[in-house]
Amino acid sequence: MCGIVGFFSYGSEAQRVDPAELIAVRDHMMKRGPDGSGVWFSSDEHVALAHRRLEIIGLGEQGAQPMALVDGCAGRNGSIVVTFNGEIYNYESIRSSLKARGHKFRSTSDTEVLLHLYEDYGPSMVDHLRGMYAFIIWDETKQELFLVRDPYGIKPLYFADNGQTLRVASQARALLASMAISTTTNDAALAGLLVLGNIPEPFTAWSEIRSVPAGSTMTIDSSGSRRVKKFFSLAASFRDAASSPVPSSVGATVRESMLDTVRNHLIADVEVGLFLSAGIDSCSLLGLASEDHGSMHAITIGFDEFVGRSNDEVPLAKLVADNYSARHSVDVVTRAEFESWLPLMFGDMDQPSIDGMNTWMASRSAADAGLKVVLSGLGGDEILGGYNSFTSVPTWSHRLRIPASIPGLGLTTRILIHHLFRQKSRPKITSLVEYGDSLAHVWLLHRGVTMPWEIATIIGKDRAIAALDDLGLESILANALDVDPGTDLGRVATLEGTLYMRNQLLRDADWAGMAHSVEIRVPLVDPMLLRAIGPFLLRSWGPGDGKRAISRCPVPPLPLAVSERNKTGFTIPMSEWSTNLPAYESWRSVKSLTHDQCPWARRWAYAVAEQFGMI
Repeated sequence: MCGIVGFFSYGSEAQRVDPAELIAVRDHMMKRGPDGSGVWFSSDEHVALAHRRLEIIGLGEQGAQPMALVDGCAGRNGSIVVTFNGEIYNYESIRSSLKARGHKFRSTSDTEVLLHLYEDYGPSMVDHLRGMYAFIIWDETKQELFLVRDPYGIKPLYFADNGQTLRVASQARALLASMAISTTTNDAALAGLLVLGNIPEPFTAWSEIRSVPAGSTMTIDSSGSRRVKKFFSLAASFRDAASSPVPSSVGATVRESMLDTVRNHLIADVEVGLFLSAGIDSCSLLGLASEDHGSMHAITIGFDEFVGRSNDEVPLAKLVADNYSARHSVDVVTRAEFESWLPLMFGDMDQPSIDGMNTWMASRSAADAGLKVVLSGLGGDEILGGYNSFTSVPTWSHRLRIPASIPGLGLTTRILIHHLFRQKSRPKITSLVEYGDSLAHVWLLHRGVTMPWEIATIIGKDRAIAALDDLGLESILANALDVDPGTDLGRVATLEGTLYMRNQLLRDADWAGMAHSVEIRVPLVDPMLLRAIGPFLLRSWGPGDGKRAISRCPVPPLPLAVSERNKTGFTIPMSEWSTNLPAYESWRSVKSLTHDQCPWARRWAYAVAEQFGMI
């Protein structure tokens, strides 16, 4: 895992890239790559690439970046240069096929594979990649900068373009270190944070910075013109899975597919550990990884507030660790530690989120244990139907469709209930009829932190209207469902995977892991896995069956106490901790956030926004 930077000064009046500015952006990401650094400039100095390196595959100088093509097959030596963040899990098979085509390699790194692959296939190289990645390629022959982000958006990539220079980096905050980009925050992003608990792509907290779309390529030519091409759609993947034939052997197919993704995610030249909760996802990964890799080092976080309660992960995690002969590290985090770490967490948080602190703590423990790479069970619930939303959202969507279709009834009902009950009314219940007209709106009702109509009570009516208009929630929902996934389970999984997992869980895993120079890998977030088990998921199984299927994959099997346990989630005691922190209590000045029924997440979203100067 690394930090990458690219500057491209374009147009007829292009200026030389300032080396000091480039290095300032690069070294803002020191934690992403403490093992090495590099820079590269084009001959006219209008293009520059930079890199901070965390050594995982191809240790030593053989993996140093930025890296230029050498020993290519088409006379392109030196004219293709890359700076790369992430891992290409199938790089060895790609290298073998390229060798058969006459390519020669000087290293065992996956970075060099990207250069040769681009020489042969150009932008369509993405069709050959399996992994988590974001990279920048400069093509000297075409005078083009080529940006790529992996299908699910596991790895981030941000850009700012002032009409003269395009600046690209792995972190949004790193771009601010250039001192050439405004720190003015974005009210559309604020609205997204308050409604969803995260900032939906392509927005960032800052008005001049945008995200490169997940599962897309972006090409910038010498005039500054940008072309974006989408190469992956989660909705389309579910649609395709729903129409694919169901293999005859369910258990064998699921087990082999799970073993395949785990094996690929264990590829590294350093030790790979694992975040272990008491949930099916991480426990199944530990069982499968232990089969393939031997004894693993598992990391578990506990809290005194949870002892003796159903959401205490530690006892069952210990049981599972023993079951698979894992080395098990358990760190119990106290409230005092949490409060002392909060300033550090906010300093590391690249974009505002109400989540990620649990992963920050676990990553800290992993780093203390000497680990650079850990597996995480992230994605199992979102892709395999583990949340109650997979049952409740379709159910309520069907129930509410008729009353919601009556013109004006939803708005009238909401206003009447809110007027009669005031602070005692619950916004989501109040909004049931108004947001019952489509499955996407019912999902928003389920997943939302704050209802859009409430934003006016937090930031003022005029500001809220403008912010929500710029945000365009309807377009965000429609873009997620760019094609019809074909089934209710596919539709909910697409919304969970695109708008929650991508914008919150994956983004938080990136910054929280990188804060401690730890690479977090997510074997369940793999297009190949979805392609293999998707037909079962959408045609033979119901909600929850996918999770049960993966729980049966390890040998020996998971303890029944884990496989039959009700889901609690990897949580921290935020309801106990967040409402009584003196430095983060400005939400108390907002009347709509102070009543007894107000969930902690609504209050915390306000506190996070304030820390980023958005309120």
